[in-house]
Amino acid sequence: MGIDLGTANTLVYVSGKGIVLQEPSVVAIDQDEKVPLAVGEEAKKMLGRTPGNVVAVRPLRDGVIADFDTAELMLKHFIQRVNEGKALVSPRIVIGIPSGVTGVERRAVMEAALQAGAREVRLIDEPVAAAIGAGLPVAEPTGNMIIDIGGGTTEVAVLSLQGTVLSESVRVAGDELSEAITQYMKKVHNLVIGERTAEDIKIRIGSAYPTPEDNEAVMEVRGLHLLSGLPRTVTIKRPEIRESMAEPLSVIVDAVKRTLERTPPELAADIIDRGIMLAGGGALLKGLDTLISHESGIVTHVAADPLSCVVLGTGRVLENYKQLERVFSGRSRNM
Repeated sequence: MGIDLGTANTLVYVSGKGIVLQEPSVVAIDQDEKVPLAVGEEAKKMLGRTPGNVVAVRPLRDGVIADFDTAELMLKHFIQRVNEGKALVSPRIVIGIPSGVTGVERRAVMEAALQAGAREVRLIDEPVAAAIGAGLPVAEPTGNMIIDIGGGTTEVAVLSLQGTVLSESVRVAGDELSEAITQYMKKVHNLVIGERTAEDIKIRIGSAYPTPEDNEAVMEVRGLHLLSGLPRTVTIKRPEIRESMAEPLSVIVDAVKRTLERTPPELAADIIDRGIMLAGGGALLKGLDTLISHESGIVTHVAADPLSCVVLGTGRVLENYKQLERVFSGRSRNM
């Protein structure tokens, strides 16, 4: 079983079946009874809409486990769902994690998976998994550059011969872009909006680079007006949303530039030939590939299915375990 344990979404791949589950990483918990009421899509609908005794939590922040018990509950729930509730034959699990996490954070992920019923846990760095999932020739002695923009972290890595030559992880990604929109709406329009609305704006009219149809992309946003304290509707355009996200986007572009500056010349030549690959949910932001191409001078492609690159990569590693054994960055001792 391969798992992409993401800040925003968790995806599960089962050998021979492909991707069997794709759910938001959210758990709704009843505070009084201390029991989970809903996990995944059901719980996401409750974000910002729960009564006092129910809390909708995202157990992962910035790509790492922030709430251990809830993360374990969520993993357990997903593993059981994939098995259709049947008693679990302890699976071997491969989990994709950000490359910049500490040893303690790695152990927390392994611990949670073992507690959730895994027989053996292997960890793989997300950029490596994403590159394998995007179909890059990771095993060959050529340089490949991948940028994996998730919910909590952006990973920039140069890979060659099944290993990471260079990598940089910045804790600025999809969540920070949504947060920037929330702050902008508060500052410029005096409108308070929730996490889900901000994400909706980003998906519908967000862009990273000017496009010809900029002025046609308009959206009505409802929220609470700060001055009157009453609900209000505001109309916003694409250019202002792009401006609101400029700061977090520049952090991502700077990470790409820093990685390119440190790349050995032979690999840099390969990257200029092959281009840069964008993966992760953040890759779906309109014009992001154009922005990176423009800033770095290197052609940038978006993977065919950016959201599932990491989980497809964990699946391919499971199915070619012997050939790709060197890609793992950590493993649990067999129980």
